[in-house]
Amino acid sequence: MTVERNPGRGRGAFRCMSAAAAALMLSGSLAACGPADSGLKQDTAAQLQQRVLTVSQAAAGNDPTGALTALAALEADLAAATSNGKVSDDRRRSIVTAVAAVRADLNEAVATAAAAAKSAEDAAAAQRQAEADAAAAEANSVAPAPVAPAPAPADNKDNKGNNGKGKGKDG
Repeated sequence: MTVERNPGRGRGAFRCMSAAAAALMLSGSLAACGPADSGLKQDTAAQLQQRVLTVSQAAAGNDPTGALTALAALEADLAAATSNGKVSDDRRRSIVTAVAAVRADLNEAVATAAAAAKSAEDAAAAQRQAEADAAAAEANSVAPAPVAPAPAPADNKDNKGNNGKGKGKDG
């Protein structure tokens, strides 16, 4: 069987799909309730299956946090059903083992998503800093200091019209 992963969704989505598959297997183990010796009352099995479906849908929808919340509700229902005698201890252990596997996959998906978000945030911050540095460097190098024009020659009234030809001689 070939598993195609969408590269845009990343490893976290693949983990969520794994968790969804594990949740569906858990649902299958709950569905196997038939005779009284299955260790699980039929009405309790239906209730727990509904919880597993909620976990599966959240995981398949790439919402590992929602799936973990639904998994906690499943565990609470399982604990209540066990204390009311609707689930045998052997069956409870089997379900708890499956729940632990699903939880591990979901926790890894949450951690992967958090690491990806942190990495994206760091990259965006680095990009903003690089743009700010480039803008500051450009502002410092674009406008050279203005050059003052050379002063005009002074009007010399003492030259008596000789235009620099010597003392008083026309000639």
